[in-house]
Amino acid sequence: MKTINTEIKKTIAKHSGQLESLAMKIHRNPELGFAETKACAWQVQLLKKWGFSVKTPFAGLSTAYNAVGGRGKPVFCLMAEYDALPEMGHACGHNLICAAAIGAGVALRDVMKREKIAGTVVVMGTPAEEAKGGKVKMMQKGALKGIDAAVMAHPLFRTTPDTGSTAFRPVDVSFDGVSAHAAASPEKARNALDAVMLLFAGVSAWRQQLPESSRIHGVVTEGGVVPNIIPDLASCRFYIRSPDEDVLADMVERFGDIVKGAALMTGTKARIAPALEAYRAHLINKPFNEAFMEAAEAVGLNPVIPDKPGRGSSDFGDVSCVVPGAHFYFGIARRVIAAHSVAFRKAAGSAYGLKQMLRAAEAMAQVGYRYFTDDAFGKNVHEDFRKHTK
Repeated sequence: MKTINTEIKKTIAKHSGQLESLAMKIHRNPELGFAETKACAWQVQLLKKWGFSVKTPFAGLSTAYNAVGGRGKPVFCLMAEYDALPEMGHACGHNLICAAAIGAGVALRDVMKREKIAGTVVVMGTPAEEAKGGKVKMMQKGALKGIDAAVMAHPLFRTTPDTGSTAFRPVDVSFDGVSAHAAASPEKARNALDAVMLLFAGVSAWRQQLPESSRIHGVVTEGGVVPNIIPDLASCRFYIRSPDEDVLADMVERFGDIVKGAALMTGTKARIAPALEAYRAHLINKPFNEAFMEAAEAVGLNPVIPDKPGRGSSDFGDVSCVVPGAHFYFGIARRVIAAHSVAFRKAAGSAYGLKQMLRAAEAMAQVGYRYFTDDAFGKNVHEDFRKHTK
């Protein structure tokens, strides 16, 4: 295995300049979900250059792709993300995710070809992870057909195994009221903005009784035009999260009751509708995690075991419920920084971030090689998956 790891390292080092260039081009040209035209084209161009058979558009999405190397079973998938955040650019580091996936893919494909090992390596480009559910939409079009296992690596301030993610329900709420002049005839109005504010107050009071693992947060999307016109329409969007699907169902019901209460207190009419795609809670695969920790240590990523589970949400959660999967994390900072921040955006474009990206690619390729060649490991991966999907 030591010789194989050296070969993986050499391949990634050989392509490091092009992988770093790809990551930086995407970082300098942030594109929102389902509009990642440049990012998709640059990745496809590189994968074709390195001998992958690429299909794009893929699974019904114009900025998705499916790149295949090797042949036969099993089929191991490395997932790439590359969408940016509104106004924040690559403050979640997705420019590093796709470059790491491609680097791992080419290294794994090459070593398998050299060793004459049967199996197929797939690098799958999955757009619009940031609350738009690209993977969910792709799965509805059969993107995972024939895939036996899937992994990806996401930047964080430190390197950790897969910590899981919460199930996610995005909800839009609107209140319809009656407008009037706020000074001359306020008694004739029904203030829709008051309803939104009371909804936020109700949610704030409710948080004290929520389990520690649950989350709810929202923003006002419409709240009126000028102060002397009482708004007849106001709206907001909330994200409701829990790692437990039953708890989440109760939260959605309770949230609906708070909305009704806000409408009753203001004499307005409420409308509730799903917003974007819902995500499922993430299933953690213990054998994949253990293999990544071992590989991450070997390549110098200095992994640590976190003291609590993940509280974010990802459409990879849906993937992990259909095939054995793992969503690893690699550290791109030397101090604690929050994702979705200016500091994280800078780290995702830093020399240190690029260096760590290459190490993450190396670690994922090692995990993939073990999946292809270690029958006992592959069996354990699938048994763990079956245990959690009963």
